[in-house]
Amino acid sequence: MQNEQNYNNELEGKIALVTGGTKGIGKAIADKLTKSGAKVIVIARNNAENPNKQQHFLAGDLSNAQDTNNMVKEIVDKFGKVDILVNNVGGLNSPGGGYSVLNDEHWERDLQVNLLSAVRLDRLLLPMMTEQKSGVIIHISSTSGLVPQWEANLVYGVAKSALNTYSKTLSNEVASKGVRVMAVSPGPVKTEGMESFLEGYASNAGISVEQMTQLMMDKIGGIPMGRMAEPNEVADLVSFLVSPKAAYLTGGNYLIDGGNIPV
Repeated sequence: MQNEQNYNNELEGKIALVTGGTKGIGKAIADKLTKSGAKVIVIARNNAENPNKQQHFLAGDLSNAQDTNNMVKEIVDKFGKVDILVNNVGGLNSPGGGYSVLNDEHWERDLQVNLLSAVRLDRLLLPMMTEQKSGVIIHISSTSGLVPQWEANLVYGVAKSALNTYSKTLSNEVASKGVRVMAVSPGPVKTEGMESFLEGYASNAGISVEQMTQLMMDKIGGIPMGRMAEPNEVADLVSFLVSPKAAYLTGGNYLIDGGNIPV
């Protein structure tokens, strides 16, 4: 019982910021960090349907520089610091079909959401972390950044690939200043967004959602475990990485894909 109590409170006294933390993977992470004792701030465009009353919610658009500046100012004024930053906000917003169907607006929008929102927020919060000589930054990436799929998510994959390289480069810069930076790359995760995505494609193809799910898994080379991840499984990994148990880990890109990536 004593060991469980220590585990549950291992982030006590820490201020954690989770972006896109009102649904899916982000909500699972925010709730997990709250259970581990952290004071959690959640940023998203809209609040959760059933928000966690222990968390502090801020509404805003992280692809907008002024919105981001305003939210960071409010966080600093209210909490004084951020010890843990989980850059989870992102999404597949552009159409599939390859380069010919993608215009500048598609590219700019997806790069803002999946790459530059993290770059912008890191830049604003890193000075506080380096000054206190401690901090952890997690970038939620995707196995799409490692496996090119031009038919479905060309822009998204490119943005996540860039996020991976940025994350590693940033980790090299700030490791000596006490800040750890890592990426987490989930494969398919069973979220409401993923279910809506599969339902839409299944409807267009005239097949069942189950058939569409199998086609999707086959398309990415199969998942040896035979299923998608649950959001809480990604949250468990993130919770470990930001904890004192992972004090010597930085710079890595941690796959959580059920064995999908073959090498």
